[in-house]
Amino acid sequence: MKRKILAALLASTMVLSLVGCGGGSAETPAAPAADSGAATEEAAPAADSGDAAAEGAPAADASAAGGEETLTVWCWDPAFNLNAMYEAEKVYQKDHPNFKLNVVETPWDDIQTKVTTAATSGDLSTLPDIFLMQDNAFQKNVLAFPDVCMDLTNSGIDYSQFAAGKTAYSVIDGKNYGVPFDNGAVVACYRTDILEQAGLTIDDFTDITFDQYLENGKKVLEATGKPLISMQAGECDLIMMMLQSAGASLFNEDGTANITGNDTLRIVMETYKSLKDAGVLTEVNSWDEYVGDFVSGNVAGTINGCWIMASIQTAEDQKGNWAITNMPSLVGAANATNYSNNGGSSWAVTTKCANPDLACDFLKSTFAGSTELYDNILPSGALATWAPAGDSDAYATPNEFFGGDAVSAKIVDFATKVPTNITGAYYYEARNAVATAITNYINGADLESELQTAEQTINFNMQ
Repeated sequence: MKRKILAALLASTMVLSLVGCGGGSAETPAAPAADSGAATEEAAPAADSGDAAAEGAPAADASAAGGEETLTVWCWDPAFNLNAMYEAEKVYQKDHPNFKLNVVETPWDDIQTKVTTAATSGDLSTLPDIFLMQDNAFQKNVLAFPDVCMDLTNSGIDYSQFAAGKTAYSVIDGKNYGVPFDNGAVVACYRTDILEQAGLTIDDFTDITFDQYLENGKKVLEATGKPLISMQAGECDLIMMMLQSAGASLFNEDGTANITGNDTLRIVMETYKSLKDAGVLTEVNSWDEYVGDFVSGNVAGTINGCWIMASIQTAEDQKGNWAITNMPSLVGAANATNYSNNGGSSWAVTTKCANPDLACDFLKSTFAGSTELYDNILPSGALATWAPAGDSDAYATPNEFFGGDAVSAKIVDFATKVPTNITGAYYYEARNAVATAITNYINGADLESELQTAEQTINFNMQ
């Protein structure tokens, strides 16, 4: 299995080398939470730490680690991820005045390429001390390259304080390999002024099922001529959100595909088609069209990871006319909830970290332990999945754009209720297969045949 995963990663790396640095990736979700940007400098190689980063080694007090208190970090998006690291540096420096970070702006595609190259060459010294990894790529990377990421299970980080659904992305064989960062909890966002034309309020969309959502959507469509929602054709973001909301996955725990016998997936596909057939959901051809639909008022709302709120707020003339709540739940699905996740990333510490004790203590004291840090990065749109952050005054501040609601605290609460799922090593390949299946099903193909084809495609990729 490891060789198969490795081959898939190598293929992705070859594609990236053709499109150039900062280009798109076959493993990059259609709706990334942050812009990859472009690398601005070459990362300084991390020194070999020898046996200091032995798997599962507990992190000692950083003050006892000795040596230079400098860590190199790779991440993307200056306004979001890099800013968060700089703020974390300031917080940690209060008790560690000699501490410094060398934060290198590196697009996710480049990080994946560099990790693959280092691991396959056997030379991990080119890697940084800490890097950011997309959550849906964690399983594949740790399984393919078990020597790259440090086991953080005994690092002193209290993982019980993070949303379980978020933490699960970086847990492999019961061990923690990542520190959860940005929040991808799903929110349902609505134009309250449009809902009012149909005699509805945000309460009519809170804690509801998709059957109720469909009926509400018909009322809005009849009263205003506007669909409730649009999604990008050929993608399956909403499909995946609906699936996870019931704790279901495209893979079994043993890594095998879970498509043809997946009752929840079948319900998801049927629900999606019913929304599309009724005109409550409309499909567009590009991401720009998708964003343009809700910003311009062509649709009454959207359902996506909470990071979509940044795009919504670009329509300054709509301030006060938006509200958020939880997503609808699936009817007939076991373990159905009103909560899910889409997007996000987590911090990984490399096994060649120059000072693993320092790296663990830094992450434990900041991203896994500082309300001050999360308060400081909240204005940039970085919402925590670290539950204690939601209790701060900053998170309780009303957001006037969203009707004066304390949306930040609400989203952290949503995140704590997201069911876990199994991303598997072939997550993106499975997404693509299911996206093709839903497109064909909407266009009249037989659902069972499409699910069988999707599973055959995934099995072929895994072989």
